[in-house]
Amino acid sequence: MTGFRATVVVNEPADCPVATVSAEANEQIDSIARSSQATADGTVVEEFGVAADASIDESGDAGVELTPVQSNEREAIYRFERDAAADCVCEVVERTGTPVSSVRAQDGSLLLSFRTLELAEIADIVDHLRELFDGVLVEELTQDHEEVSADPVVVDREILTDRQQEIVETAHEMGYFDYPKGANATDVAEELGVARSTFTEHLAAAQTKLMDAILEEET
Repeated sequence: MTGFRATVVVNEPADCPVATVSAEANEQIDSIARSSQATADGTVVEEFGVAADASIDESGDAGVELTPVQSNEREAIYRFERDAAADCVCEVVERTGTPVSSVRAQDGSLLLSFRTLELAEIADIVDHLRELFDGVLVEELTQDHEEVSADPVVVDREILTDRQQEIVETAHEMGYFDYPKGANATDVAEELGVARSTFTEHLAAAQTKLMDAILEEET
């Protein structure tokens, strides 16, 4: 049996407090947990950890009030409540029946990793996210095999416009797809001399074409 693992970036995750804190504190947030059930008053409780010396505004500028829970020399843990009815990126993915295996926040964006059996499932999840959020990109896509074997797929780069090729190549060269990132969307957009929204739109279009080509090869 084979499977796929995808990491999807949501550059504009609406009113996500964790993403907002990652941008304001200029800190990557890897430790994120949330309650599986809403409270009696219709809220969901979430916690996240940041570096102990991070500058965190607890007053509510992130859209919610942040409550310190625990801290040590390395990490500080904060807790907050949000409306359970609001669209949460992680919950949107999991409502499709696919669990999110990891989530992190960086530069105001959310990066979610999940596994599927079929490549088409990833495309469906990405399409669903794009209906609700802006700046949704597939950052990483890998396939697992039971046995070590080659599974080559030939994709004609001519399906991309010259502009799309330039954007994908520049993003790759600047480390946009690396982890940790060598450059964020704003950095790449400035290098290309375009608005951040223009960069993300062109990159999303290019990724859609490439995924369509891979899916056609799979079928």
